[in-house]
Amino acid sequence: MNWFNRDKEPQRFYLFPGQGGRALRQKRKTMFLWSLTVGLAVSAMLALVIYFSNGSPR
Repeated sequence: MNWFNRDKEPQRFYLFPGQGGRALRQKRKTMFLWSLTVGLAVSAMLALVIYFSNGSPR
């Protein structure tokens, strides 16, 4: 009944290149900048579509 004793070997995991450390921070920064750029571009296009579909006020 050794429920609280840890006899087990600690679980090990291995990372492939680019899954941790500096490379991961660089990858996340790049993904953030691309998502921000695409979001702004889609927002601007949607704003132009709404603006031009509204017509000119008279």
